[in-house]
Amino acid sequence: MSKPIIALVGRPNVGKSTLFNRLTRSRDAIVADYPGLTRDRQYGTGRLGSQPYIVVDTGGLSGETEGVDPLMAGQVRAALDEADAVLFLVDGRQGILPADEQIANYVRLFDKPVLVLVNKAEGFDHEIAKAEFFKLGMGDPMAISSAHGDNVEQAINSILPKIPPKEQIDDFDLDEQPGVRVAVIGRPNVGKSTLINRMIGEERVVAFDMPGTTRDSIFVPFERDGESYTLIDTAGVRRRKNIKEKIEKFSIVKAIEAMEQSHVVVLVIDGSEGLTDQDLTLIGLAIESGRGLVLAVNKWDNLTAYQREKVKAELVRRLQFVEYAKQHLISALHGSGVGDLFKTIQQVHTAAFKRISTSDLNRVLEQAVLEHQPPLIAGRRVKLRYAHLGGLNPPRVIVHGNQVDKLSEGYTRYLTNVFRKAFKWTGTPVMIEYKTTENPFEGRKAKPKFENRMDERAKADALMRKRKKKKKTQKKRIQ
Repeated sequence: MSKPIIALVGRPNVGKSTLFNRLTRSRDAIVADYPGLTRDRQYGTGRLGSQPYIVVDTGGLSGETEGVDPLMAGQVRAALDEADAVLFLVDGRQGILPADEQIANYVRLFDKPVLVLVNKAEGFDHEIAKAEFFKLGMGDPMAISSAHGDNVEQAINSILPKIPPKEQIDDFDLDEQPGVRVAVIGRPNVGKSTLINRMIGEERVVAFDMPGTTRDSIFVPFERDGESYTLIDTAGVRRRKNIKEKIEKFSIVKAIEAMEQSHVVVLVIDGSEGLTDQDLTLIGLAIESGRGLVLAVNKWDNLTAYQREKVKAELVRRLQFVEYAKQHLISALHGSGVGDLFKTIQQVHTAAFKRISTSDLNRVLEQAVLEHQPPLIAGRRVKLRYAHLGGLNPPRVIVHGNQVDKLSEGYTRYLTNVFRKAFKWTGTPVMIEYKTTENPFEGRKAKPKFENRMDERAKADALMRKRKKKKKTQKKRIQ
């Protein structure tokens, strides 16, 4: 069954993005580094709470425009339309404002379960902070702190049971399908359906020269060279401002679900248009899903020599953050380069599920530390003691040691590249998690510095007295 969708709405600066990051357990760098993720609606997989879900962050609503429709047009309306529940954020320090009442009136029109979250309530009496917001008439508000995490998990666990279960669209059980599951994603009209038809050798998927032909995820099981595959064709993902038909508003959600259901993601890029911000957004979502990634630059046969060199240079310049993903220059229409995709897909799938022994991991970790020592933190050297494999697809390495939680992103990237090269983790993200080893001397009281100095001085005085006494004894003997 599909995951429930929870939309975050509210005025600017009430903490929606901070709450989004906490619910998805994502890093600020991921939000900032990929253009397009925050310009429109931002999607992520909820990892905080009792069950999985998709969370949608929306832009802030000022409430200063006349009328509700202009205020709610565009992204927020689309988010509310596709959501199964709504988290309505307000600012507990500013109190209720007219814009909050406007937003509440509009949200009420969608007849979705709503929970009012009184944010920035840290340091305040929660009952007092939320008392004013009963006026919105949307049930019992909950005081939270998205920055500090206060009551955030309680809030998500409170709204999830209010979401009615979704009906199963069909009886296709993806988990029962053998072999490699491959999600084919990309913007509309880049040739995804044409590529799938070429890969399986028959017209199994409708393909027209019209954006948005594919309306839902389509599962295509087949075999090639004795290997089983299930291809997942997704609806074209277009920029939010270009989405008009209600049925197409779900395309990004279907793409996220398809990636999570897959083992390997093939992102199709239109070579004639080059690398767009929306392509980078999809790459960011693929990385966030943790699945192996293959980049297929389509319509390569239509490009001139100058255009090809320009596209190659752009791919090198803009895709440094995902340099582990292998690129294929293909023509889905004529089939050139398509056959090579299967070899890479198999390599990526094998790498993502490769089991590595703890002894091998520690051998590589020890060598990595010898070649490049961790930095000093407050005058103390970070110690990486041992590592073990914590999960597959993507490979997850757990590193234990002292002060490891203070290691820089640069050193983490270094370790990632060392492990990737050593174990041939081709085309898949490699996740490194740190666990701080407990200090066996923690809790023991150390002697104050002045006491240590006193001890040293007393020893020095005793030694001096002993020397003087020895000299006196020697003089008496001489006399």
